[in-house]
Amino acid sequence: MNLFDLSGKTAVVIGGNGVLGSAMAQGLANHGAAVAVAGRNQETARQVAAAIAEDGPSAKAFQVDATKKADLSQLLEDVLAWNGSIDIVVNCPGTNSATPFFEVTEEEWDKIMDVNLKSVMLSGQVFGEYLTKRAQGGSIINISSVSSDPPLSRVFTYSASKAGVNNVTQFLAREFAPYGVRVNAIIPGFFPAEQNRAILKPERVTSIMGHTPMNRFGEPHELQGAVVWLASDQASGFVTGSLIRVDGGFGAMTI
Repeated sequence: MNLFDLSGKTAVVIGGNGVLGSAMAQGLANHGAAVAVAGRNQETARQVAAAIAEDGPSAKAFQVDATKKADLSQLLEDVLAWNGSIDIVVNCPGTNSATPFFEVTEEEWDKIMDVNLKSVMLSGQVFGEYLTKRAQGGSIINISSVSSDPPLSRVFTYSASKAGVNNVTQFLAREFAPYGVRVNAIIPGFFPAEQNRAILKPERVTSIMGHTPMNRFGEPHELQGAVVWLASDQASGFVTGSLIRVDGGFGAMTI
């Protein structure tokens, strides 16, 4: 049972106010971690933190724009002031669009790349520097997507951004390994959330189910096992640079 005990650990979940982020924050809290729920919308972050704290675990909301390094640096300082240390960082801010390729604007490209990819890079700089300098280990968990490899149709920029997340994850895994800091990514399959409802039309759902052996969408709580495993040094201490699929078999299918 101690394999998954996160007691005494502090986790920062960036994007923790979203559907998937809040589920992962709850999972970490359920296993003993104090959780900093960080998001652009402080009100929804407060709601998530309050729901977690109702069951006993320590949780607090923080406001952050993950596309700005100054915000992330302030978040680091604020969480340290709140709970003294940081051991686990989950990067899961996200945005999407179904804009056809020839209609993608520079503004849309920049927004999606900033939220999905630049935020991961900046978080790696801010929190990675903290974790490597303290030299006491730690776990960084990025959230990728099944659209990262191979890319999905209709979500060109999103797919490109998530392919970048995979690349950054493996680059940082190599860079941070000498300091005992592990960097991995979770590749969720299809989990209905606000950012993808616009593209989940009936014909799209039929296609998705045809390529998902389990023939259903994922439930947010089904990401908890993977994030807790990757957060735990006891359970996954020799795991770094890995891309962990939680996709109902989507990645195992062709035609």
